[in-house]
Amino acid sequence: MWVEFIGFLAAFLSTAAFVPQAYKIYKEKTAKGVSLTMYLVMLSGVLSWEVYGLMIGKWPVILANLISASILLFIIYVKIKYKD
Repeated sequence: MWVEFIGFLAAFLSTAAFVPQAYKIYKEKTAKGVSLTMYLVMLSGVLSWEVYGLMIGKWPVILANLISASILLFIIYVKIKYKD
């Protein structure tokens, strides 16, 4: 039980780290100063973790990386859309 709790806590905190950046981008309608390369590399890592989580069947890994990928895709989309 504690192992799953720690997994979900880690997943929540890791995923939540992207929220302030995504909110700032949404609010300001610009991604100026955001590195597209960094977010593409991060997305690749998150998608790899997602596949790993699916392979081992661990919900903390699966959910966290699914949510993280969604936030990262939003940031990448805005960065490309506004070309800044």
